[in-house]
Amino acid sequence: MSITPDDERFMAAAIRLSRRHLGRTTTNPSVGCVIVRDGVVVGQAVTAVGGRPHAEPQALAEAGAAARGATAYVTLEPCSHHGKTPPCAEALIAYGVARVVISVTDPDPRVSGRGISMLRHAGIEVDAGVLEAEGRHSLAAYLTRQTKNRPYVTLKLAVSADGMIGREGEGQVAITGPEARAEVQALRAETDAILVGIGTAISDDPLLTVRIPGLEAQSPVRIVLDPSLALPLTSKLVQTARQVPVIVVASEEASLSQAEGSAPPTDPTDIDSRRTALEAAGVEVVYCNPYHPEILLPALATRGISSLLVEGGAKTARLFLDAGLVDRIQLYQAPVVIGEGGIESPLRATDIPSGFAHRGTSLFGVDRLDEYEREN
Repeated sequence: MSITPDDERFMAAAIRLSRRHLGRTTTNPSVGCVIVRDGVVVGQAVTAVGGRPHAEPQALAEAGAAARGATAYVTLEPCSHHGKTPPCAEALIAYGVARVVISVTDPDPRVSGRGISMLRHAGIEVDAGVLEAEGRHSLAAYLTRQTKNRPYVTLKLAVSADGMIGREGEGQVAITGPEARAEVQALRAETDAILVGIGTAISDDPLLTVRIPGLEAQSPVRIVLDPSLALPLTSKLVQTARQVPVIVVASEEASLSQAEGSAPPTDPTDIDSRRTALEAAGVEVVYCNPYHPEILLPALATRGISSLLVEGGAKTARLFLDAGLVDRIQLYQAPVVIGEGGIESPLRATDIPSGFAHRGTSLFGVDRLDEYEREN
């Protein structure tokens, strides 16, 4: 590769661009494309909301005739197969691009290496692997679903100074300040789905939506692990299910399951009536053992969910940690003291599981965020 500092600079711009539509491109990855001619950006685009059109044809259309002889910086290998749209590699060839710089090759077997071969066969210079680590980070959700057949899982925990995540019987307890909570809202906005256990859903009665002005439409699908269909019809989740999708994951054998904080009803008729009532309110009921994430996650992937944020509570967090199915940990630590009656955090900074690397520390007001990522 003949990579220059300018190549890295323009690729970094393409990666930043790709993050704009995270969580909004359905099963397609959010890709960034920047077209550069004589050191000047002549076209740029990100995969459109909904997944189409792809980034490359949009950026090429913006560049127009200036694309001939230019360099295209793309965060993911251009597609080479005919789907609902023509291959992006063909578009790059048709516009006369002289060089294509790629961050990450596509693991999709329909594309992997074929896009690069198509470009080179047309006489276009191709360099791959530029800022690959950064590119993989921005494409983590797509890459995980492609290679592991499951969503990329982020576990978010807010822990008090005395190691608690809440207080028994008091519903939602503010642990972090407004700056940290705003950061969590931004994370929700770029995530496909958010998940809590039934204990959290009942005790906290959360909305789990994005409340940043202007980004409300980017609220993720809301998922509740609820083996016995105990989610109250009066809950905020049920009451808003027609505005923002809610999926309740119920056990196929509810009488044999134990929900967080509640015993399952034993009357099958009662369970059936609750299912009917939830579905009438717009809630989708899915039967899949909620406490076996190794089964649940592939089922979510088949629904186009590539990224999943696990937010509560302690048992649910421990469930995913013990299964080894957490890819990223966001651990907020606050100076607040919960005291007597606190709910102990399943995880602290001193006991991060092996296999995770510390990726950085950020400060939000008086709160500290440490981020860890699985190394394999």
